[in-house]
Amino acid sequence: MAELLVVGSVALDTVETPFGNAQEVLGGSATFFSYSASFFTPVRLVATVGQDFPEPHVKLLRDRGVDVGGLHVASGRTFRWTGAYGYDLNEAKTLDTQLNVFADFRPALDDTQSRTPYLFLANIDPELQLDVLRQMRTRPRLVALDTMNFWIKGKREPLLRVLREVDVVTINDGEARQLAEEPNLVKAARKIAALGPRTVVVKRGEYGALLLDDGGFFVVPAYPLEAIFDPTGAGDTFAGGFMGYLAFRDQTDAATVRRAMVYGSVMASFTVEDFSLNRLTRLDAREIDQRYAEFEVLMRLERG
Repeated sequence: MAELLVVGSVALDTVETPFGNAQEVLGGSATFFSYSASFFTPVRLVATVGQDFPEPHVKLLRDRGVDVGGLHVASGRTFRWTGAYGYDLNEAKTLDTQLNVFADFRPALDDTQSRTPYLFLANIDPELQLDVLRQMRTRPRLVALDTMNFWIKGKREPLLRVLREVDVVTINDGEARQLAEEPNLVKAARKIAALGPRTVVVKRGEYGALLLDDGGFFVVPAYPLEAIFDPTGAGDTFAGGFMGYLAFRDQTDAATVRRAMVYGSVMASFTVEDFSLNRLTRLDAREIDQRYAEFEVLMRLERG
């Protein structure tokens, strides 16, 4: 088992879906990632919040075992995001974004954080992602990065620079096509791999996830759920399960990476069953193991 560091956002989300709504609930890429990954391995979180950030949210992460020593409280208000989903839950419509203290976020790693063997650069400015990577005193055994359309369009060159230095990129299907400038997803994944990362993970929402690595392609389905309340954070939860399992095993061979893909899908499937982290707070190891076994059944093909 090895430690895992995540650098990203902690936010307060207001979300509306066809199945309900939630006001100023705990959100942010680093939040979902760290909570998910903590079911597998010790996690250190680096992020910033404002003076208005509720202490019970910090306690929730701490009680889960997340090291929140890197959660900096800055003068001002916490990053807020407001979004809405229609019956197509694959894409959110952003109604309001208030960066607040997150606009001035400049991650500074301490000695312990800078020696963490597994690193996840969550969805932040690629220039900050590269700066974090430069702060690592020892090269992590595995570096993964997430990004989004805003950075692909607005900061393409810095993003390409940091992509050359990471091992894994996690990205959704629309963003993969945008980054590669290629409509075919298989070709897009190959083009992204040629940019630097040897492993490309394409998150496809209700259609599962696609992996391209040295062993070729691998596809994981989404778990068939009858009740989906809120997909916010599902991609970050997927990444948390994926990276958390790799750090737990402290291995990155092809077979382990493929099992990690399944654990990522397992964790994402729980997240969407309720708003914010509500479902994850009720989760235990037995349920994770049971759903992993159900994924194995879903993916099994008997020889005819």
